[in-house]
Amino acid sequence: MQVVGNFNPVMIIRSHAGIHIPGSSILHPQFPVSLYRSLQLSSKSTTIASIAGPHYAVAADRASASASENPSPSKTATRGKNHGNKPKSKSSLYARPSLFEMKDDKVANRARVYEFLRGVGVVPDELDGLELPVTADVMKERVDFLHQLGLTIEDINNYPLMLGCSVKKNMIPVLDYLGKLGVRKSAITNFLRRYPQVLHSSVVVDLAPVVKYLQGMDIKPNDVPRVLEKYPEVLGFKLEGTMSTSVAYLAGIGVARREIGGVLTRYPEILGMRVGRVIKPFVEYLESLGIPRLAVARLIEKRPHILGFGLADQIKPNVETLLEFNVRSESVASVVAQYPEIMGLNLKAKLHEQLTLLSSVSGLKSEDFGRVIERMPQVASISRQAILKHVDFLKNCGFEQEQVGAMVVGCPQLLALNIDIMKLGFDFFQNEMGRPLDDLVAFPAFFTYGLESTVKPRHKRVASKGLKCSLSWLLNCSDEKFEQRMEYDTIGMEEMEMPSFDMNSLMDARSDDSGSEFEDSDDDAD
Repeated sequence: MQVVGNFNPVMIIRSHAGIHIPGSSILHPQFPVSLYRSLQLSSKSTTIASIAGPHYAVAADRASASASENPSPSKTATRGKNHGNKPKSKSSLYARPSLFEMKDDKVANRARVYEFLRGVGVVPDELDGLELPVTADVMKERVDFLHQLGLTIEDINNYPLMLGCSVKKNMIPVLDYLGKLGVRKSAITNFLRRYPQVLHSSVVVDLAPVVKYLQGMDIKPNDVPRVLEKYPEVLGFKLEGTMSTSVAYLAGIGVARREIGGVLTRYPEILGMRVGRVIKPFVEYLESLGIPRLAVARLIEKRPHILGFGLADQIKPNVETLLEFNVRSESVASVVAQYPEIMGLNLKAKLHEQLTLLSSVSGLKSEDFGRVIERMPQVASISRQAILKHVDFLKNCGFEQEQVGAMVVGCPQLLALNIDIMKLGFDFFQNEMGRPLDDLVAFPAFFTYGLESTVKPRHKRVASKGLKCSLSWLLNCSDEKFEQRMEYDTIGMEEMEMPSFDMNSLMDARSDDSGSEFEDSDDDAD
């Protein structure tokens, strides 16, 4: 063996462990194997000594010195005899078996945590591999806190990963942020049931950017918390992904930029819809029915929730149902445009129920039911009670059942008008106008005109001139057209056709006549 300079094994090993010692020499690569193995053992001890601290370093120095004096494996094995047959001390600050002891403790602690969870009804199967509290007491704190938020054991079992969230580090910061935004305490329970993943979120990295994006979409600050309550899943979306593309597509088909905020406020689920899979196929199908793209955009502005109707399982089957109930194919677009909610109903059952009822109380024929739907698609949603009440009113006025059926076909709106207003109109018709009931059978839309604004002043004008005319000639025209008619010396050809739905009216600029974004509409008028 050749050694360069003054050889000191301990110095060499410390240098190997990353500790620079001045004056240390370099070991020649061709030293005996037995000494090399001994130095390897010393190297490991010295490396850990650099981590464990000065007390352990002293013990390591002594051990390595002993190893250098007794390099023979046989002498090392009998080291205990050289020290008076005393057993090796177990009082070291670090001993390799403690690694296994620590592992055993961890397994035992986790077993106690699992035992606690099973005791309260939580199934911990999905928690393997998840970092959990060391003690059952800390886990109990988390479960109790979730209970305080209104979540049940069933809710926890639906998403057990929430048990990996620290109360102080995760849950409280997130809930404080939501509360400062204006999310109501009464909505928190449902919020967490729908999107429990929010408990894992970072306020700065995950939540705040989404809120800023929503405000940039012209959603009013006061409406942002309502949007989050209605659709908490939005907090998990990427800004450059689905949200931005869905909004861009809607603007591209003609949804007015100033309406985007209101659309998203009323139906924020749009932010999670994929353009290629949901929105674009919906728009293209309505176009195929005969509704212009700009008209589709207007429908979305007024009723954005229609985008949530399933194309394959709701919209297409309901269009087929309309045809089955004698709606003409060329009128389907008009039906959908007048009442887009009809696409999301359980339509076949509803239309069958309405046809059966109207046939029994008014003698309506199945072949005429299609005309009723074309003129007022909302008939699919009118309650049985409302239909019976209006039919009874007409019968009490003196109309026969067949006449009632004819009036419903001519003006289905009779089934949804305000009964008190209808009574006032009928009293004026009978007492002041003195006309026969047949006039109302021929023009049942009489009940849809304002008594004070239209019927009375026009009747007075015609009566003053001594003219005899039908109700249709009197009422079925604009004020300008009526003034022109008053210039006539005689009454010629009458305009008897009921006005039909004008698709172009959908594409007119939307008037700002809406109230709160969260007001519920009621299409079933009494």
